[in-house]
Amino acid sequence: MSESETNPGVAGPVLDITALEVNFPVYGGMVKALNRVTLRVGNGEIVGLVGESGSGKSVTAMMVMGLLPKGSFQVAGGGIRVLDRDILQAGEAEMRTLRGSLMSMIFQEPMTALNPTRRIGRQMCEVIRLHQRLPLPAAKRRAITLLQEMHIADAAGVMERYPFELSGGMRQRVLIAMAFSCEPQLIIADEPTTALDVTVQRQVLLLLQRKARASGTAVLFITHDMAVVSQLCDRVYVMYAGTVVESGPTAQVIRQPAHPYTRGLINATPEGAIPRSPLPAIPGTVPDLTQLPPGCAFRDRCRYGDDQCQRRPAPDTFLTADGQQAACWHPQYRRLGEMP
Repeated sequence: MSESETNPGVAGPVLDITALEVNFPVYGGMVKALNRVTLRVGNGEIVGLVGESGSGKSVTAMMVMGLLPKGSFQVAGGGIRVLDRDILQAGEAEMRTLRGSLMSMIFQEPMTALNPTRRIGRQMCEVIRLHQRLPLPAAKRRAITLLQEMHIADAAGVMERYPFELSGGMRQRVLIAMAFSCEPQLIIADEPTTALDVTVQRQVLLLLQRKARASGTAVLFITHDMAVVSQLCDRVYVMYAGTVVESGPTAQVIRQPAHPYTRGLINATPEGAIPRSPLPAIPGTVPDLTQLPPGCAFRDRCRYGDDQCQRRPAPDTFLTADGQQAACWHPQYRRLGEMP
């Protein structure tokens, strides 16, 4: 199902990444960070991007936001569009304008994302005034309202505090408020709740979800945790070794994963494990991206790998039920119920 079908009245996706290939030149070789990544987020959607460390999630986010240093990477193919803007062709001055007004980002660690030497109110007002051209009193009122929407009781008092005077959960709420402050059409949240305990994590996720729904903002939520995806996201993309290996509606993917790697991620969560048994781990590690193995990159960690998987790279997509796709030669294991 396309984003325009999911969201009537939307001509196309807010974020449209098509067959993106990104390499990082290194001494003696090339890191193939992203391999023909195709990903779309529609208006008002919350879409998950999930995978282990090193799978390419954060590189994807940095490419969209234009935050990778110029000259540090090579785009070997594909494109990125946010609404009508070609991100790969935008200059630095244009990207500075787009960040905040059209798209914004919530980072993983709020203590490093916020300036520890400036009060919360000053940081929020600077962002608001830069992109919305409001006078200072109006920017302060806007900042206080945003903090109140994040269920911060003493919003005016928090405006006068420094980041180190706030708890981790409170700092993350401030970052979410800042991300929404200029009413962007796209927000990228890169592991925003990893450092929080489970109770606070759930509160923060609920606030993010409610605010995104109320404002109709498209959200790309990056995480390694399938349990978080199941709670928050409408659709999900699963990445492995720089490649999207499965995608589809979250409920469908969680209930009937078509790729062995997706099943491994689900089994590694308490919700997906057998009660009173150790959590199973996916054997092995992500392959060296400078020397990807022939055939399917997941073959050496997959119990279903065979000669075909060794000889031939996994197909770009294999259409299964209900809009679900898997880059696997053996998606029939899902249909037969034979996956572990």
